Amino acid sequence: MSTSAPGGSRSSDDHCTPDSLLHSAPQRDVTPEDLVMAAGRDITPKTLDWARRKLETEGPAAIEKLLP
Repeated sequence: MSTSAPGGSRSSDDHCTPDSLLHSAPQRDVTPEDLVMAAGRDITPKTLDWARRKLETEGPAAIEKLLP
């Protein structure tokens, strides 16, 4: 039995998620906090310094290197 019958199982407040909300790439500059969190590290002064240095040398592409 299919659960995708038109109109029958959907509530009136169901809607599609806009495409712009489905992407995880930031719409702004990558921050040191973004980089630390993407690396799976705790935000500390030491990891923020690491992230700042990495962003200075690699730019926003630094975060892409951490993602699978």
